[in-house]
Amino acid sequence: MRATLICLATLIAVPVFCQERPLPEAQGFLREVRSRLQPDEVRQSDYAYVETRRDQTLDKSGRATRETVTVYESYPALPGEARWLRLISKNGVPVPAAELAKKDRARQEHVLKYARRLERQTDRDRAAEARRREKARRENEANVDEAFRVYDIRMLGREAPGGHDTIVFSFAPKPGARPRTKEGKVLRHFAGKMWVSETEHEPVRLEVEVLDTASFGLGLVRVHQGSHLAFERRKVNGEEWLPASASYTASARVLLLKQVRVSATMEFSDYRKFTVATETTVAPPK
Repeated sequence: MRATLICLATLIAVPVFCQERPLPEAQGFLREVRSRLQPDEVRQSDYAYVETRRDQTLDKSGRATRETVTVYESYPALPGEARWLRLISKNGVPVPAAELAKKDRARQEHVLKYARRLERQTDRDRAAEARRREKARRENEANVDEAFRVYDIRMLGREAPGGHDTIVFSFAPKPGARPRTKEGKVLRHFAGKMWVSETEHEPVRLEVEVLDTASFGLGLVRVHQGSHLAFERRKVNGEEWLPASASYTASARVLLLKQVRVSATMEFSDYRKFTVATETTVAPPK
């Protein structure tokens, strides 16, 4: 009898102990997420890091027929320019020290010329740069608005990838959605899932699938249905959520003629604070 009562008590207790706490209110949670969204290049703009890139060409069965592995040191961009990528190895072979020194000297000279140009900058030049930054900020806000306009976003539940508590969302194009920007028109071709930190409202992981053929680069590149992309982020030094990895597997037709199957993975590591002001002290001419 006692054993029977214990079993009954256990059966009654299990649902109580296993019951999950209520999920947060979806719209309020998404508002917090939206307020923190920034392009990764903006978040990375004060950091130097190591980028390891693995590119593969695939056959029809998905097996790699060719692979290239390149490792770069990536440094913050000078305003109006792209980040400086310092190649340090390719396919496991380090770049010779003499070649690195030559590139470092060229970079040093470029940075010094840029600094001298800044000294000659007029109020008009500075105003133009401020307008450029403001335009970029507005464009980012418009892209975020477009994503929330185009997608039907649904809260699915909780998961803990990498041990971090997250809320999982699905997103898919709304039927009849009318994008207002060219970026919005592209978004209609994608759907996926997003894992968001429950406590910090920061995206931790993003998985995306191409729903149908999407065209890029004036239609010269067409990415086919079933291609996949994935992005992961982590909090660095307790300061900022930054990219940890990005990957894709895609089938595409280039120049409307050649069909290729490719895969790539980018890993970002060794983040460290770095500003334009300190770049002139890096790798001085030898």
